[in-house]
Amino acid sequence: MRVTTDLAEIDLDTVHRWLSEGAYWALGRSRDVVERAAQGSLNFCALDDDGTPLGYARVVTDHATFAWLCDVYVDPAARGRGVGKALAGSVVDTLEPLNLKRILLVTQDAHGLYEQFGFTLYPTPERLMQRG
Repeated sequence: MRVTTDLAEIDLDTVHRWLSEGAYWALGRSRDVVERAAQGSLNFCALDDDGTPLGYARVVTDHATFAWLCDVYVDPAARGRGVGKALAGSVVDTLEPLNLKRILLVTQDAHGLYEQFGFTLYPTPERLMQRG
């Protein structure tokens, strides 16, 4: 398995299917939105030795102070094979040299995975706000 950040190597049709049909936070997301989001982000795709996509992650960042890790998805057939760890490790390794002040993510059930890479609970969640 290897992780690529080259968008030309990432099968966005597969990513769209994963997100729009299998990711609780992105159900129904259009193919156009998946593509536009990918074009404006850092993308990470875990690929099997034969090039089959195994998982995907996207990072929205200004490359100077902040990043948001989102759209992390591992194909159900590839779960338990270290794909999530490979993606999270690649994201952290890529962002670390940028010396960002903060990298955020939202997860419903993968806290243990992200804790292995230095993520902790946000200390003041009452300060976070959202619109939409």
